[in-house]
Amino acid sequence: MLSLIKRSRLKRRRSGFRSDACGSTAVEFAIVTPLFLTMMFSTFEVGWFYFANSAVDAAITDMARLIKTGQVQGWDGTDEQKYDALYEDVCDVVASFGGCENRLTLEVDTFDTFTELAADNTPATCADAPPEDLEALPFDPGAELQIVRVRVCYIYTTLNPAVGVNLAEEGTSKRRLISTMIFRNEPYELNSGDES
Repeated sequence: MLSLIKRSRLKRRRSGFRSDACGSTAVEFAIVTPLFLTMMFSTFEVGWFYFANSAVDAAITDMARLIKTGQVQGWDGTDEQKYDALYEDVCDVVASFGGCENRLTLEVDTFDTFTELAADNTPATCADAPPEDLEALPFDPGAELQIVRVRVCYIYTTLNPAVGVNLAEEGTSKRRLISTMIFRNEPYELNSGDES
């Protein structure tokens, strides 16, 4: 008789335990939250990365337009001052992604023919290159109708390299955003001959 009572109590406890849902929401939340946060941070990281990439592309488009139309060539000052002015213009666009110092480089080079341009396989020089490479950065906006290659390299720091999508280059928390534009300068110097 005593064992029958014990069995009955044990049965009630087991059925009560099965139907008790206290704390299940907290357990489910603890399981789902890390996955949700990982997806959310990854989505934000990818969106911010593409936004930074499009900002670099927009900056090089504006810079190329200034060179192509002869505005840079017409500025007063030395080539170094012209380079600094272009650098500041590009920096104004990309500074919101972490500043420009030790992150941004500009290259402006001219070529006589497209064959010569195609033969030049040198990679873009980024701010983490050796000092001698940084000192040798070309800046030659060229004359009218010359072929010009403009390259911008911006070193982007990823936001969450440990969570979700890792956009960083291997072994770093950084990614090089390189944008290139090739064009022929317009005939911006008008002949001012007297017509009579």
